[in-house]
Amino acid sequence: MPIELNTPDALEYHWYPLSNGVVNFKVRAPNDAHLALTGAPHDGEPIIEVFLGGWGNTKSVIRHNKTKPEKAENSTPNILNAGEYRGFWIRVQGGVVTVGNEGEVAAFLSWQDPQPFYVNFVGVCTGWGASGSWIIEDSAAPATGLGWGPGAQLNQSFGGGAPCWIPAANGEIPPGAVQGGQDGEPVYVARARHEGALIPGKLIPSHNVAYIPFGGGEHPHTNYEVLCGCNPQWIPVNGAGIPPQAVPAGESESGEPLFVGRVHHEGSITTGKVQQSHGVCYIPYAGQELAFEQYEILVVN
Repeated sequence: MPIELNTPDALEYHWYPLSNGVVNFKVRAPNDAHLALTGAPHDGEPIIEVFLGGWGNTKSVIRHNKTKPEKAENSTPNILNAGEYRGFWIRVQGGVVTVGNEGEVAAFLSWQDPQPFYVNFVGVCTGWGASGSWIIEDSAAPATGLGWGPGAQLNQSFGGGAPCWIPAANGEIPPGAVQGGQDGEPVYVARARHEGALIPGKLIPSHNVAYIPFGGGEHPHTNYEVLCGCNPQWIPVNGAGIPPQAVPAGESESGEPLFVGRVHHEGSITTGKVQQSHGVCYIPYAGQELAFEQYEILVVN
């Protein structure tokens, strides 16, 4: 179901989770309909902003990290209208941001981010003398239209939605974090970048780090992402028999998809990475990367 909301003349974003890098929407406003693409539900860096109908409804731009010069701009006179909805789409794929009109394949704005990041949220707002009405058609937000107002935190009621990854650091646990196991305390599903790969592992909050398995070792990372916003199931697997509903959660240094698995080991339940070509689940444990042919894999229906 689409999400409908009104935004005041305030330039304060309202946040909604985005699961697939695509948002289709309609907006009714006289000028300055703004959207933000971020990894977390706030307007801190990194952030990509799309301003539609700015400068008196004469041009549209893409801005990065709130600084000029603009990364892309185009003359778009009267692209918005206060009396009728106008439809648009925004896509983020491989670090390339494109913006187009509903029903048109060609984009009128495009920019490639040289340092791409995972976009998990879209924010919308209006300002500079304009209020607006929005219909967001593609979003991972709940069907009730529940979202996050300016400055709000993730809501636990999003627990039945689509999975998303929230950046965190130093043992932080975002609201809605998915617990994947235990080792004297809850263990959460996390991932981190390491040696050119994006690797699922485990977050142990009291250690202030997330651990990932790689190259025979257990590697701590103070900056990581935590899986949030879903109620997963764990399916027993042997070897390379990955079920179709398993959700890719990273990639190896060669680009092979990695999945989230977990293993019961020495009284703990520890999450790690599943690499199908290897036919095992690797977990970070006691300083080592341990491999198991029998494990459980995370799936989301």
